[in-house]
Amino acid sequence: MLRSAATLGVLAAALPLNAAVVASALARPRPRTPARPAGTPRRTVLISGGKMTKALQLARSFHAAGHRVVLVETARYRLTGHRFSRAVDAFHVVPQPDDPGYADALLRIVRAEGVDVYVPVCSPKASLHDARARAVLDPHCEVVHVDAATMPTLDDKDRFAVAAQELGLAVPETHRITDPEQVARFAFPDDGRTFVLKSIAYDPVRRRDLTPLPRPTPQETAAFARSLPISVDNPWILQEFVAGEEFCTHSTVRDGRVQLHCCCRSSAFQLNYEHVDDPEIERWVTTFVGALGLTGQASFDFIRGADGVAYAIECNPRTHSAITMFYDHPGVAAAYLEDGTPTVRPTPTSRPTYWLYHELWRALRRPWTAPARLRVVLRGKEAILDPSDPLPFLLVHHLQIPLLLGRNLLRAKPWLTIDFNIGKLVEPAGD
Repeated sequence: MLRSAATLGVLAAALPLNAAVVASALARPRPRTPARPAGTPRRTVLISGGKMTKALQLARSFHAAGHRVVLVETARYRLTGHRFSRAVDAFHVVPQPDDPGYADALLRIVRAEGVDVYVPVCSPKASLHDARARAVLDPHCEVVHVDAATMPTLDDKDRFAVAAQELGLAVPETHRITDPEQVARFAFPDDGRTFVLKSIAYDPVRRRDLTPLPRPTPQETAAFARSLPISVDNPWILQEFVAGEEFCTHSTVRDGRVQLHCCCRSSAFQLNYEHVDDPEIERWVTTFVGALGLTGQASFDFIRGADGVAYAIECNPRTHSAITMFYDHPGVAAAYLEDGTPTVRPTPTSRPTYWLYHELWRALRRPWTAPARLRVVLRGKEAILDPSDPLPFLLVHHLQIPLLLGRNLLRAKPWLTIDFNIGKLVEPAGD
């Protein structure tokens, strides 16, 4: 409770300066309504995941191309700061994605708003539900999302590794684990290689635990495996650990063709994005999505090992926050909506994106890193703040997040960290 109250106090202290910056931006003449390229029809685009920065960025990209944007989010986040963006023409509240009425609620919005295209910006837990909703929505609008039949191949780390290996693409050695005793009995190689256990289902807490296996003794290895919630209903993978530089990618794909692509150096808690041109990784992605004939958004994690090979660790079939790097690219909307466009990559002038309040938090927690955090701010682009659309920056930090903190304070509910990028409190056993 004390932690929530203290954080609310810090945010309140920052409010006057933030409000002054936003007021100054609002006082400027409002930008003209963007003009669509000649011959391009104006479309109404429905975007889910309204609390997340990546949804805001896509809304701005579609708006900048002259399209109409409808944003949706669940009731818990109905006061997301992004709904007040100048890029958002309408906002609706929808049920939780696992609610039986979720697809029908989306369909009602599609009909009421005359939606032409639905672009899900979903959480890990919502990916499959949006894939299932696609079957309901397909007769009424286009859906830029992987279908339900293909989703398990991408979202299941074991099935993904098998599919990639069958295509001759580089992936680490991977084994499906449904019982801790499989780990206890596993014949670990004696060549120095180590393995890690990963939950196939998204686990916001344990996903950063890369405890190397085997442990010093077989008993310790077995004890560690038994400490994890591994079961037939909650399978994990035992995957060879590849030491090296990490990369993450985002690709928007139509009928197996990569229309938009970016690649960044990565880390376990990634909140800084700067494009790097890596032809090997892009070829890997192009080969994989082409072979599967995907339509949708797919993000991949890679590690380049000591042998120089880029190994794909997993696929996340949804929007990646690296999409924020396209803040100044005029071709994003066409990449999502039109077939056969040239592959869109971040512009040469695109600056690395960051979240100011994350950088401030890092500097406060580790004062000796303040100079490095300042360099990030000076050379980068704040992902939420746009002088022509300033209200989201004010209201994410001084409405959306404080409301979540206040609710947790009243309920004495714990939280682990604030993710300003996703627009939520990361909680134990959360989404």
